[in-house]
Amino acid sequence: AMNLPAIVAAGPGVLQIADGAGLILDADAGTLRVAPDAAALEAAQQRLATRGERCLAARAAAHQNCVTADGARIEVMANLASVADAAAAAGQGAEGCGLMRTEFLFLDRATPPGEDEQAAQYQAMAEALDGRPLVIRTLDIGGDKAAPYLPIPPEDNPAMGLRGVRVSLWRPHLLRTQLRAILRVTPRGQCRIMVPMITGLDELRAVRAVLDDARAELGVSTPVELGVMIETPAAAAIADLLAAEADFFSIGSNDLTQYVLAMDRGNHELAGRIDALHPGVLRMMAGTVEGGARHARQTSVCGSLAADLAAVPILLGLGITRLSAPPSAVPEIKALVRSFSLGPCRDLAAQALKATSAQDVRRLSAQAFPFGAAA
Repeated sequence: AMNLPAIVAAGPGVLQIADGAGLILDADAGTLRVAPDAAALEAAQQRLATRGERCLAARAAAHQNCVTADGARIEVMANLASVADAAAAAGQGAEGCGLMRTEFLFLDRATPPGEDEQAAQYQAMAEALDGRPLVIRTLDIGGDKAAPYLPIPPEDNPAMGLRGVRVSLWRPHLLRTQLRAILRVTPRGQCRIMVPMITGLDELRAVRAVLDDARAELGVSTPVELGVMIETPAAAAIADLLAAEADFFSIGSNDLTQYVLAMDRGNHELAGRIDALHPGVLRMMAGTVEGGARHARQTSVCGSLAADLAAVPILLGLGITRLSAPPSAVPEIKALVRSFSLGPCRDLAAQALKATSAQDVRRLSAQAFPFGAAA
């Protein structure tokens, strides 16, 4: 989010690097080269200079509409977790917030935030976006994010336990308070609500029932869109059923990849193998888009894959029409999208779905669109 290159889960070997050793950190490729020779340093510096020029041009055009070369409208939004993020996103040309993480209000405190406190924060976020759409994710706590006022019992596998919508339905008073706070935001209709970790229609219906009650209590007659995060294989598999009752989909590529590949994304031994461009993950995404289209539901991507420039043409080819990424990535994504036509993107996506590995998919993307793959 701060536009600083970084890699994670690099393993204990990084602790053995000698003080003062020269390094080339390539955050795009997820690599760290120790003690590079002069030729490698020169090549890296050239890549940095080229990218710097490209980023300057992208920022200069950041506030222009994002339309492909053949006229398709693609929305590029920002993932936000604070009012400061919202202001930064607007300055970077984001067309709204595709994912507002609300956990910052609930963590590192002894008691949950009240309705007034939440409403004030959501209102400030909406005002910082100056009327642009604001998609607020309901509380996604549990798993790797704990709060002292939620006595979640110890779990052998927290990623599979009480988290996301399961916590909200386990403690419905928290959900009701949050929904009431969101409904108080003005102007009406700017906010959309998105529910994480859905696995079935029963969960969506339960949340909608609480939302309908809250609307009645507050006298809110304006319809409020209620969408679903597709981040479990179950949700992707029944996307057509969910689309009949959800207002929109947003694919959370980080968790979806973790669950489809059955790999813990926090395990450094597996970090190099966890890739959202795995054909199995892409097939889940394709099924989600298809299921949503049966009921004219828009599908977006709000995970880290939306900021992976090698993935962007594939996502467009699958039928994704909205991307939500860190604010700093918005200008470059918009510039890249403007260089594409949907026909070649669809051809690439079709090839990617038939590939045998994520490495093959990345190779295909690099061959079809060197700009995106090399960015």
